[in-house]
Amino acid sequence: MSLTASCPRCREGLEGAVGGACPVHGVRTPLWVPDEVSYDGFTEHLQAAGDFPTYLPWPMSPGWAVADFGVVASTDPDGSAAATVTCSSGTSELDGPVDVFVVAEEAGVGLGARCAGLVGDDPGADFRTVPPEVKVRIGAQSVPLWAVSTSDSRGDLDRSVVVGEFAGRWLWIVLRPASAVLLLRDDWILRDVSGVGPPLVEMPFGGPRPAW
Repeated sequence: MSLTASCPRCREGLEGAVGGACPVHGVRTPLWVPDEVSYDGFTEHLQAAGDFPTYLPWPMSPGWAVADFGVVASTDPDGSAAATVTCSSGTSELDGPVDVFVVAEEAGVGLGARCAGLVGDDPGADFRTVPPEVKVRIGAQSVPLWAVSTSDSRGDLDRSVVVGEFAGRWLWIVLRPASAVLLLRDDWILRDVSGVGPPLVEMPFGGPRPAW
């Protein structure tokens, strides 16, 4: 397998492919990321994800590419995926270089919080006390997303984080730089690409790999 296991909450490698313990976060289902961002690696990712959705902005804007991806999944025969992440990178006229992370996850996994640079595994209970910041479309549904503050997070603050729920799972979008959140006001569409098939061959992969 050309996917490497690490902790879904941090960059620590796991001791062994199954049931390994992160020295910071304990035993976690592994996050599998590709050794090389490519179509072949993405095919392995989709196989590991199974029925769990992998979302990308759709259609991909000209000049943009899939810069990274990962799946939190057990290798047990009866195991299943619990989270996926993709990063699409490109440029916008106003923001310059932009990274857009999309995370779908079951509660408690913590992958979205990692991408957002937040403490804890989930966005908390207070983020829906105001109207939603933006909406995105998945299939026929409009999905509201609320802004999550990063003021208490680690690292730099040059990012925007919005989160909501879809199909009983957390849906996170993390954008860098922070001003790129305005891109989401243009009626963005997310698509679960797990069932797209041959058109994925035409998708661009690679470019500078973002840190997360």
